[in-house]
Amino acid sequence: MYIESINSPEDIKKWGIVELEGLAIEIRHVLLEKMSKCGGHFGSNFGLVEATIALHYVFNSPVDKFVFDVSHQSYVHKILTGRRDAFVMEDKYNEVSGYTNPKESKHDMFNIGHTSTSISLACGLAKGRDLVGGKENIIAIIGDGSLSGGEAYEGLNNVNEQGTNMIIIVNDNNMSIAENHGGLYPHLANLRRTNGLSENNIFKCLGYNYLYVKGGNSIESLIEAFSSVKDTNRPVVVHINTQKGKGYSIAESDKENWHWRPPFFIENGDTRRKMTGENYDNIVCDYLLDKMKKDSKVVALVAAVPLTIGFTKEKRDIAGKQFVDVGIAEEHAVAMASGIARYGGKPVFATFSSFFQRTYDQISQELCINKCPATLLVRNASVWGPNDVTHLGIFDIPMMSNIPNLVYLAPTNCEEYLAMLDWSIEQNEHPVAIRIPRNGVFHTSRIVDKDYSDLNKSLVTKDGCKVAILALGDFYQLGEELSCHLSMELGIEVTLVNPRFITGIDIDLLDRLKERHEVVVTMEDGVLDGGYGQKISSYYGSSKMKVLNYGFKKAFIDRFNANDILMENGITIENMTNDILQIIDEIRQ
Repeated sequence: MYIESINSPEDIKKWGIVELEGLAIEIRHVLLEKMSKCGGHFGSNFGLVEATIALHYVFNSPVDKFVFDVSHQSYVHKILTGRRDAFVMEDKYNEVSGYTNPKESKHDMFNIGHTSTSISLACGLAKGRDLVGGKENIIAIIGDGSLSGGEAYEGLNNVNEQGTNMIIIVNDNNMSIAENHGGLYPHLANLRRTNGLSENNIFKCLGYNYLYVKGGNSIESLIEAFSSVKDTNRPVVVHINTQKGKGYSIAESDKENWHWRPPFFIENGDTRRKMTGENYDNIVCDYLLDKMKKDSKVVALVAAVPLTIGFTKEKRDIAGKQFVDVGIAEEHAVAMASGIARYGGKPVFATFSSFFQRTYDQISQELCINKCPATLLVRNASVWGPNDVTHLGIFDIPMMSNIPNLVYLAPTNCEEYLAMLDWSIEQNEHPVAIRIPRNGVFHTSRIVDKDYSDLNKSLVTKDGCKVAILALGDFYQLGEELSCHLSMELGIEVTLVNPRFITGIDIDLLDRLKERHEVVVTMEDGVLDGGYGQKISSYYGSSKMKVLNYGFKKAFIDRFNANDILMENGITIENMTNDILQIIDEIRQ
């Protein structure tokens, strides 16, 4: 086997094309085996096998610097740079992350998992190299889908001004996560049709030297192309046409669903763990489709992740013009939603919590200063969301709840979620964000409020004394469990509150709690610093009320188990009960 002899990129440089092609076959085999058991970003890695081999064959990493956009397509790079065992030995599968990571290897320049960044990062490396008199090659690898992001355009516009060595590999497989959207993509298609010879060439217009490689999965063609631009003294774009998911027919024919894949059976591609029961993606998609049928002003927006709210290809077709995928351009999506709302439309923009971090300026400036009544749906905002450091969903509460004019809601069950969503779409006074529960779909027989225009009013779901628990959003069910346990320990009923609003506190309720309570407990599925609980503590600061805040420490955590993080932060029934009882004992002494 070829792969067994790979310990560094140097090991492939003495091989011929036949050996390199054999290595590509073996790499696809080990990737298939590993991802069938662990899941991962499938299509992008299978499509870039030959290109990664050719890059390491021609260039001299880590002297020459590679920057992978998103870096979710770096599995082959890791195999070739001393991390082979994490892909061929099952007991070591978890020893590397799904993204580049400088802590793992000197061949990785950045730990990055958000898209459209590689050109800007590489531009900075090139400038740093020039400042210190370096001579190495700087190579940015970016997919065609990532070119829809604003930062990619900013980088493309700036690189040429430096006028020195920088090589941009555009990996064009005619796909983003789903299909591409935007005026750039017919242009790329024209370049593919003309074998790169069209006079209408955006890269040349920006001042780049340009080279097209039709055989983006041909190691021989790629080696020839990369060798021709190595040690260039000016910026160049090498545009390669690859096949996403190449080598596994199921992924080749269903590119959207095989962008990322949970563990699966190799023989038929079926997932090993079937999703059972309800999920909010399908629930909200069906709700929005029904809403669209009744009201032509309702429009759903996504930024390249349509399945984040259940919009499969079939359902996108049903929605028609009332569904908009802006590509990987979250900032544009928020600004666009603001414009739609200002004109009288009813926009709903949904994306991941970590992706909303990219839109802080647009939420603040375009949306909230102008009080445009758009709806933002914040998905995976939870410790139960993605567990890699680049996609953490636990920072949105401090970020979004402190923007003036924004109403940020935290539903605790399905009926409340849909009621909040319906109110948000129909009202025209406030920009509204809704934090989608992540701990499962819970239902209630309780009649939920339909109107949330009386801002910052919490809901007391169980009235008691001594201890009041304010359990926010998807921590509400944990709050229920804690309240029952405390009632048994204390022999009294404790108060349980559903805060509902993240962006403000219910001062009237907090004042009433002073009359019969000694301890207030806050619980939130996010970092504590700047969060909901700290606002409660601040309000009670000059009073006798004791306040306990439960959430997470401000930290970047990576590849974690949610239950471990809950335990580390003291968010267990046993620990919280002990803390509360200890405070009550201290008060009585």
